[in-house]
Formats: sequence, structure tokens, C-alpha cells
Amino acid sequence: MDTPYGSAPLPVWERPEPQPRVAPVPLSRAKIAATAILLADAHGLDGLSVRKIAKELGVGPMRLYDYVANRSELLDLMLDAVYAQIAEAAQHAEWRATVLAIVHRTRDAALEHEWFADLLGGRPHLGPHALAVGESTAAALSQAPGLRGVDDLQRALGALNAFIVGALRREITERRTARSTGTDEPAWQATLGPYLTRMLETGRYPTVARLVIDGAHHNAEETFHHNLITILDGITNRPRT
Repeated sequence: MDTPYGSAPLPVWERPEPQPRVAPVPLSRAKIAATAILLADAHGLDGLSVRKIAKELGVGPMRLYDYVANRSELLDLMLDAVYAQIAEAAQHAEWRATVLAIVHRTRDAALEHEWFADLLGGRPHLGPHALAVGESTAAALSQAPGLRGVDDLQRALGALNAFIVGALRREITERRTARSTGTDEPAWQATLGPYLTRMLETGRYPTVARLVIDGAHHNAEETFHHNLITILDGITNRPRT
């Protein structure tokens, strides 16, 4: 909501759908959210407006305000529809397998709906499906060895979420940049490679040179998975003082 809870109206998930009425185009919050997601997938959040959604649905813009009070509620519904996809990640008997499944499903969702990454790490996501994903993640992580009590669990979730937000935003940003400039990694290397070679040959950056020359160049999915494993290993095996 745009205003603090208390005297504010009920959150959109707790308000009943408006009573159906005789109209050429039946509406629902799910239908509005699905249409908004299609527009955001195609044009990004900057290209999303109530007027455009209404036009796509074939209704007047004011009809949408019977279902959502403002843009924030619209984004909440869109987010929770994506979390419904993430919530389908299979639960496993072993905690680590469950966390891996949820986090990889989150990455898949962000790659399918790039605008989703823009909204990660902002205000809390409190829709029913977002809460279900949070519950599954926290419940699984609470089974990890080395976590002793709620304080450890909070810190572990904070570290995991910080990795997810940072990794996904970086990957999505790189995809957008390559798309908008028409410059992929080989083209970038061809353009800046000679400059970087000259700089490394000065000998002032030996560690960077090792990384560039000797380091393996993994694809994005492999890098994401490896770094995720590193985070989970650090959470469960961190030294204690």
C-alpha cells in the first residue's frame, strides 16, 4: 500500500473482488495482473500504465480502479503472480536441495520477466504466494547445520537474499545493455581488448591479469549456481567465535 497500515484500506489480497456486473468484458484481478505482466514483459515497467492495460483489455481505464486502487497495488498483484510460479519449485527432503530449487526458479522467473528483478530488494513482498516462497525458503534454511536460533536464520536469509538480488540485477542489466547497444561480449572484447592488453602489459595489475588470462569464463547459469553454492557453504560452515 502507499500508506501505512492501520487506518488504510485492507491490502488488495484481502479485499473481495468487485461484484460482477453486466459488461461486454468481464474483469478480475488475475486477468488484470496477467495483462499487465504481458505489457511489462514487452515494454518494461516504464511502459506500463493503467490506460495501456485498459486498452489491451478493451475497457475504460476507470473500470480498473474498481479492482486496484493505485499502481502499487497493481505491482503487488503482478509480483505475486510471478511468485506463484516460483512457489511451484519442488520441495525436497534435504534442505539444500529445496533452497537450490527455489533460488533457481527465482532466476528463471527473473529471466522470463526482467522487470521482476527491478522490484527485488525494495519494499517487502507480502502477497500470499510471496509469503509461501518466503516460508519454504526459511523453513528449509532453518534445517541447515550450524544455524542456532532465529538470529542465525535471519542473518542467513539476509545473506542469501542479498546474493539473489545482486546476482539477478547484474545479469538482467547485462542482458539489457547487450540488447540496447547491440554489443555482445565478443564485440565488447574486440573493441576494448587492445586497450586492456596494453594496460595489463604495464605490470601494474598482476592479479587482474591472472583473472583475465588464466581465469575460466563460465556462462551465467554456471556462475550463478557456483556462487549460490558458495553462499550456502559459507552459511553452514562459517567459523564461530
